[in-house]
Amino acid sequence: MNSTSVMDAERHPLKPFLPSGMRILMLGSFPPSQKRWCMDFFYPNFSNDMWRIFGICFHSDINYFVDSDSKVFKKEKIIKELTERGIGIYDTALEVERTKNTASDKDLRVITPTDIKAILKEAPECDTIVTTGEKATEVAAMQFGSGCPKVGCHVEIPFEERSITHYRMPSSSRAYPMKIERKAECYARMFKETLVLHTTTQELHNKK
Repeated sequence: MNSTSVMDAERHPLKPFLPSGMRILMLGSFPPSQKRWCMDFFYPNFSNDMWRIFGICFHSDINYFVDSDSKVFKKEKIIKELTERGIGIYDTALEVERTKNTASDKDLRVITPTDIKAILKEAPECDTIVTTGEKATEVAAMQFGSGCPKVGCHVEIPFEERSITHYRMPSSSRAYPMKIERKAECYARMFKETLVLHTTTQELHNKK
């Protein structure tokens, strides 16, 4: 009998965000409990720095996606940015157990992993996955039978008729011991290498 009861298991509360023409699939581990959310979207904890990192990378403005007065993120601007740049967002776990009732990855036990390959099959233009932390990286690497890239680095993964580049980025959690400026440098380098920093999906289609 499974030691985790149905009551202990927590299902993912969000659907994958997969824009048309997606070129990059970013994968975290699992959302924090909803009492920590400031918006109904990914990386919803106001103390998480993902959308501040995006602001630095794409607009040289740490608060571009931040409403500091209301202490929320600007969801509509985030979705517009992701859609234009062909960046999808989801997590590597569909179902987890929180062993210590915290938002920390080390206290997550993955019960049901996300079928990353199934997502990629439905996204033929996607040639890059980006995992944002150790747990997410380990789960993704296990599915592909590949090695875990070091932080800020990548590995190539053969997948059907294409090659998928798997980047590992530093966690956007403030518990991860790296200044936000250094994290943003890692993300910006990855976005430049994947051409997303300079070219939106629409611009890419216009060039064809």
